[in-house]
Amino acid sequence: MPRFRMIVEYDGTSYVGWQKQENGHSVQAALQNAILSLTGETVSIRGAGRTDSGVHAFGQVIHADLSRDWHPFKLRNALNAHLMMAKERVSVIDVLQVDESFDARFSAVKRHYLYRIINRPSPLAVEAGHAWWVPKPLDHEAMHAAAQMLVGHHDFTTFRSVHCQAKSPMRTLDRLDVARSGDLIEIRASAQSFLHNQIRSFAGTLKLAGEAKMTPDDVRAALEARDRKECGPVAPPEGLYFMKVDYPGDSQ
Repeated sequence: MPRFRMIVEYDGTSYVGWQKQENGHSVQAALQNAILSLTGETVSIRGAGRTDSGVHAFGQVIHADLSRDWHPFKLRNALNAHLMMAKERVSVIDVLQVDESFDARFSAVKRHYLYRIINRPSPLAVEAGHAWWVPKPLDHEAMHAAAQMLVGHHDFTTFRSVHCQAKSPMRTLDRLDVARSGDLIEIRASAQSFLHNQIRSFAGTLKLAGEAKMTPDDVRAALEARDRKECGPVAPPEGLYFMKVDYPGDSQ
């Protein structure tokens, strides 16, 4: 059966998350329903990452096996038509036919995320549901300095959910940068893989650094404590975006 790799964008506000669940509508279900409506096939698709409820994506990657050998652009357009008819907040950006050895999750070599904070006194109107509003002034340079304490290969027990199902808390964080443009503070993170709630845990802790409630040494001590209680408050999901996935052979 032909295998298709797709780049998918979605607004996670009205979904229970990426993964199909019994308690509500998911992004995975939206895509599988669109495929069923288009092809009559019930398929199970795999995504590169399992985003939580309220988390958005510009570059989620999935793969699906279909019986028909579609032209990629026709498959993209047809799926988008069915997603629009169903009033889903999901869009298929690109489709590529790939070898059956490709796996959206297990073939990935790096994942890139963005966390957005709007730092201003006034509440959000246009950006509501798409960024974390923090009214108290934040020092983004202090946040960036604290973030560097987390880069590298570490035991990230402090920064993962108690419900995380990963077998090991060990991860290699390649990048954790904080930058500011006007009222917008962006936290960009890159690694081969992340633990459940890891980036939102980072964001909540870095906010404390931006408020001068934690120093870089405090953040390093929290990491080394390997204790979830040392983590700052977990940042809300609406500021998090799954941006991109890298695979072997991709042009960077």
